[in-house]
Amino acid sequence: MEEIDIQKCVECGSNNWETNHDASVSCIDCGLVRDEMILDHRPSVSYTEDGKSNEHHGRPTNEFEHESMTTEISPAYKGGDGSSLSSKERQKWGRLRFLDNRGRIRDGKERNLATALTELKRISSNMGLPNSIAKDGASLYRKAVAKKLIRGRSIEGVVAASLYMACRMNQNPRTLDDIGKHSRTGRKEIGRTYRFLASELKINVPLADPESYIPRFCSMLGLNFDVQREALQIIQSIGDMAMVSRGPTGIAGAAIYLSAKRNSHERTQSDVAKVAGVTEVTIRNRYKELCESLNYDYSNPKKSLSESEE
Repeated sequence: MEEIDIQKCVECGSNNWETNHDASVSCIDCGLVRDEMILDHRPSVSYTEDGKSNEHHGRPTNEFEHESMTTEISPAYKGGDGSSLSSKERQKWGRLRFLDNRGRIRDGKERNLATALTELKRISSNMGLPNSIAKDGASLYRKAVAKKLIRGRSIEGVVAASLYMACRMNQNPRTLDDIGKHSRTGRKEIGRTYRFLASELKINVPLADPESYIPRFCSMLGLNFDVQREALQIIQSIGDMAMVSRGPTGIAGAAIYLSAKRNSHERTQSDVAKVAGVTEVTIRNRYKELCESLNYDYSNPKKSLSESEE
């Protein structure tokens, strides 16, 4: 029986082999792959914004965790046989879990991240934000920590500002009041911190479009699709005028208020202002401006000014 030379390629007879980046071995001359299931004994490597880091070994990094440990003691309520643990045993495991979590924090930076990421997950969960936006918010917060922008500012304020920025960047509009409602800080601090982060991180956040607020505001006000459609048409008809030195939420609220009046589904200025997160004066002023731009009668927007004069 003829012996087979395992060093030769069975396809072309060449002895020229190379090891690929995925640790497989292939023939240089014809490309035949000889060993597909070869173990890669090289250490696992993670890649960060600063380049290659050999510190990480194990699962991929998680934006919501302050470090990359692969094991964690979970809450214990039952024993190995399925029976419920006594209060004394639960207290023991709770204490061990507390010590384990505390031992995973090596310095003040990790302690800051552990607190901040827990707060970020809480806010994003309460607001029903997609996981992708929460991850972007966590990434922005990490960048702020890396550039030492946290000093002199509350963790809650920077977390809320990071989430607000992530919402804006992903075209998922939320007002400052929406974020502030679930945060321990107010809209003023969130807005001030957001502007600071955008400037220091040199992030060009796109302007919010009034149209993007229309569906959510109409849903919160219990208005039907006809009102929503005409409100969108109102925004589109005035074009870029809506963005000139005017807040997008105020324009969106005024457009809904005008559309609701024209479709006999009126809502009070107070109701619309509460949903839009602006004052009644803002809704009233933007409403007047819209009526003037569209040539509608302010007192009866179902008619144009020419019809009212007749």
